[in-house]
Amino acid sequence: MPDKELFKQHISQQFNSELEEIRTQLLEMGGLVEKQINDAIVALIEGDAKLAEQVREKDDAINQMELDIDQECMRILARRQPAASDLRLVISISKIIVDLERIGDEASKIARRAIDLVEAGQAPKGYVECRHIGHHVRRMVQEALDAFARMDTDQAFSVAREDKSVDQEYKSAMREMITFMMEDPRSISRVLNILWVLRSLERVGDHARNVAEHVIYLVKGTDVRHIGLKRMEAEVRREDNPE
Repeated sequence: MPDKELFKQHISQQFNSELEEIRTQLLEMGGLVEKQINDAIVALIEGDAKLAEQVREKDDAINQMELDIDQECMRILARRQPAASDLRLVISISKIIVDLERIGDEASKIARRAIDLVEAGQAPKGYVECRHIGHHVRRMVQEALDAFARMDTDQAFSVAREDKSVDQEYKSAMREMITFMMEDPRSISRVLNILWVLRSLERVGDHARNVAEHVIYLVKGTDVRHIGLKRMEAEVRREDNPE
């Protein structure tokens, strides 16, 4: 009997270390994605084609990380058949890495636009808006990952709420850029590159919100996607029932 108990304990410790490993891998992937966004914005603002090229080259590494973590999640589900909060952790990680990979894709698109602008000559307008919204969404990604690391639903809700501000900033910047193109048709091709950058940044904000929603699901056990902020806040404030 003691041998059986020892075996169970060993299996449990092994399982915990496997969960901790995929959690750590996700945070490593998140750190790389954060750096990609930052480098893409710096490359755009400073007209640094070399840095932009580095961002594009590193996208393959992010794609590979997603595949590796996803494979490990599938293996854990098949072998361990986790339940309750352990199951939610594996499911949440498998979903968060998809959003992180897509944020990496958007960083790569921004880098591509940065290269185009170096080759065509800088756009006459839009860099201030890109810097401002870029800083905003990068902070959202950082805070969403921090919320995951600390299992902090309040911080996750704060990220979801920030997405509304980013959407407003994006719409305002788009209106400004379109007005500018109408006034100066010669700038259209270059300003269009800025419009695509702004679109990518807005999508980064959307994916950061998705990560935050997965964190709330992980901690609370409730799917808060596609519901309004009021209902989401109610879920975050709800007292938990012990599992």
